[in-house]
Amino acid sequence: MAENKATKGRATDSLYIGKSTAFKIFLLTGVAVLSAVFIWYTFSVIDQLKANTRSQVEKYVRMWQLAANSNMTGSELQFIFDEVIVKANFPIVVLDSEGEAIHYRNVEGVLPGDTTAKTRAYLKQVAEEMIRQNGEYPLVYSGPEAGEGFTNYLCYGNSKVINQLRVMPFIEIGIVVAFMLVAIIGFQNIRRSEERHIWVGMAKETAHQLGTPISSLMGWLEVLQTERDAGSFRGEQRQLLDDTLSNSRDDVIRLTKVANRFGQIGSVPELKEYDLNEVIIETVEYFRRRLPFEGDGIKIEFNPGEVPPVRLNGELFGWALENLVKNSLHAVDPKGGRIDLRSHIINSGKWVMIEIVDNGKGIPPRASRKIFRAGFTTKKRGWGLGLTLVKRIVEEYHNGRVVLKRSKPGETVFEVLLPAGK
Repeated sequence: MAENKATKGRATDSLYIGKSTAFKIFLLTGVAVLSAVFIWYTFSVIDQLKANTRSQVEKYVRMWQLAANSNMTGSELQFIFDEVIVKANFPIVVLDSEGEAIHYRNVEGVLPGDTTAKTRAYLKQVAEEMIRQNGEYPLVYSGPEAGEGFTNYLCYGNSKVINQLRVMPFIEIGIVVAFMLVAIIGFQNIRRSEERHIWVGMAKETAHQLGTPISSLMGWLEVLQTERDAGSFRGEQRQLLDDTLSNSRDDVIRLTKVANRFGQIGSVPELKEYDLNEVIIETVEYFRRRLPFEGDGIKIEFNPGEVPPVRLNGELFGWALENLVKNSLHAVDPKGGRIDLRSHIINSGKWVMIEIVDNGKGIPPRASRKIFRAGFTTKKRGWGLGLTLVKRIVEEYHNGRVVLKRSKPGETVFEVLLPAGK
C-alpha cells in the first residue's frame, strides 16, 4: 500500500513537471512564431519602402537629366536641385567624374555648405557605401554649356525610417523574450510559493495530529508506571516491564521531538549558542542504536575538531543532520558501508564546516544538479523531500550553506557551512 501511494505520488510529480515543461515549450514556440512574423512583416515593409525610394530616385534622375540637358542656366539647375532634390527624405550625394562629392543633402553629421577636406573625404566614404548598397545613377551633361559633355553620378542611401525599421524586429523580439522570462520566473515563483505553503501546512498539520496520541501515550506510561510501582512484579517480569517502560519513554520523547520539529516549519526559529560537536554526537549515537536494523556491517564515525559555538535551533539542525546521514545510510553497502563526519573551522574561524562522507554508490552527475529540488528522488520509495528540507533548514533558517562537494562510486561528500557564533 505504501509503495502504491509513493508510486502515485511520483506519477503526480511527473505529470506536474510534464505540464510545466509543456508550458515552457508553448511559450518558446509562441516567441519563435511571433519573432518570425515580426521579422517577415518588418522586412517586407522595408523592401516596399526601398522600392518606393528607388522609384523616387529614378524620377529625380530623369528630372535632373532633362533639366541639365536643356537651355537652363547654372542658377536654374541649382534651383531644381535645391527645391526638388532636397525634398527627398533620404541622403543623396552627387559625385563628379573623378569621384569627388560636388552636391549632397541629408547626410547625417555633415552641415550644409561644409566643403572642408575632411568633409569631402567623409562624403566620398559615404558615397562608396551608398553605391555598394543601392548602386549609382549617371547624370550625363551634353547641353550647350557642357562643352563636349561630362558625366556625374548620383547615389543615395536609406532613409532614417528604413534604418530604424531594420532594428525594430530585434527590439520587438527582446521585449517578447523579456515578457517570456518574466512569465517563466513568475510561474516558477508561484509554483515555489504553492509548494512552500503546502509543505508548511502539511508540517503544521502533522505536528497537530501527533500531539494528541503523544499526550495519550504519556498518560498511559504514567498508568503503567503506577501499576508497576504498586504491583508485585519480580525477577525477569519486573526487568522486562522496566525495559519496556524505559524504551517507551525514549520513543515518546523522540516522537515529541519530531512533532516539535514539524511545528517549527514555517516559523522563525529561535537560535541559541550550541556546542556543534555535541549536536553531531547526539545524531551519530541515535543512528548507531539503529544500525542493527540498517546493516550490521555499517560503521558511523565522528572526528570532532575544535570549533567555536554556533547559533542553532538544535531540533531543526539535528533534523537536517539526520537526513544527511540517512541519505548516506541508503547509499552504502549494508555489509561494508562507512560514514564519516568531521567538523572544523575555515576562513579564519568565521565559518564552521561539517563534512559527511560515505563510501556508497555515489550520485550520477545528472542527478547531482537536482538532489535539492523538491520531489526529486532516485529511490524506489520516497517523496524527495529530505535534502530539500536540509537545504531549507541550513540556508534559510541558519544563514548557512549546504552543497554536494563531489560524488563518485566509493566517495560522496556533503559539506555544511555555518557562521560561527559571536
